[in-house]
Amino acid sequence: MKLRLVILTEIIAPYRIPVFNALSKLSEIDLRVIFLSENDPSLRGWLVYKKEIEFSYQTLPSLRWRIANRNILLNRGLEPTLTALAPHVVICGGYNYIASWQARAWAKSKRTPFLLWIESTAEDQRSNRLMIQFLKNRFVRDCDAFVVPGSSSSQYLQSFGIPPGRMFTAPNAVDNDRFYQIAAQARMDAESIRVKLGLPSRFFLFGGRLVPEKGIFDLLDAYRALSDGVRESVGLVFAGDGAAAHKLRAEASGVNNVHFLGFQQRDELACIMGLATALVLPTHSDTWGLVVNEAMACGLPVIVSQVAGCAADLVRPGWNGFLVKPYDRRELSTALEKIAQNEKETLRMAQNSLLHIRNFSPQACAGGISSAALAFKEAAACA
Repeated sequence: MKLRLVILTEIIAPYRIPVFNALSKLSEIDLRVIFLSENDPSLRGWLVYKKEIEFSYQTLPSLRWRIANRNILLNRGLEPTLTALAPHVVICGGYNYIASWQARAWAKSKRTPFLLWIESTAEDQRSNRLMIQFLKNRFVRDCDAFVVPGSSSSQYLQSFGIPPGRMFTAPNAVDNDRFYQIAAQARMDAESIRVKLGLPSRFFLFGGRLVPEKGIFDLLDAYRALSDGVRESVGLVFAGDGAAAHKLRAEASGVNNVHFLGFQQRDELACIMGLATALVLPTHSDTWGLVVNEAMACGLPVIVSQVAGCAADLVRPGWNGFLVKPYDRRELSTALEKIAQNEKETLRMAQNSLLHIRNFSPQACAGGISSAALAFKEAAACA
């Protein structure tokens, strides 16, 4: 008997599609995915790649609005949908939506195993707010097990008294093959792409939202501190948009070789990564940082803030990049200089990134989710 698994998650995120596709192909799993909304245009401009979906899914009717800088999502029809699907196991991607609490209550009433897929870490600034801590404590109490992307989230859950035996690791992943292939093609067309986008021959890349908590001003100051010769040889490119974009552009106006490309969709970003020298993510708070996965799949060394959720699992200092303390512009500048001035080491790190990211594939993530669900197969058979 196949185990009927329902995953409840917020939006049709591009990076989840290959994971769910891989999960749907596993012989022991009958997967159904419930999305609370197709996308969140107020926060992300991602395209919805429906043509790539190979798994069974449905999107609930929803209303979305923002109150006091909080994202509120209200859905209709969750409980009858769950009843109709009759899952053996429910995995919920988060606790911060009304639907998450409804799903937990439904599972408890039906005695259906309920697992929380959680990416929070001790360094996640959102996790440290008192109200969020209170709600999270309430929510995790009734969860049967937990799916985590890596060691930082696992350690965080242990602070709630959750034993390691109730945690299953599903390493966060992107479509590594797709990013690698697009990056490889971009390198073949490098000259024309550079001319089209106005890119320097070598450059550090930041890809993400242009907001202060991503450490973008730290990065600009760290780059400014480099010698004129280093800045002439390696540029700095920001690929993204956000509330601080105008201020960042203004502050960068006096720094040579800084470029702004605006928001980039998945494939366009992969193309730019193919031409970059290294990715930089100097974030002050990030539950993971999938842009690091993407960059490594494109064959880039990475400079990452040590508080990013991915840092402990993806970055080996001196092997495939560097870890830096958040807010530490001097340390960040030193890491930039090391990458800029040693092309041979940079190439070695790039190859190591490609090697290491193989462990963080959609298939590996799907395997972790499957292991979590199948741990309750005996209970499902008795239901």
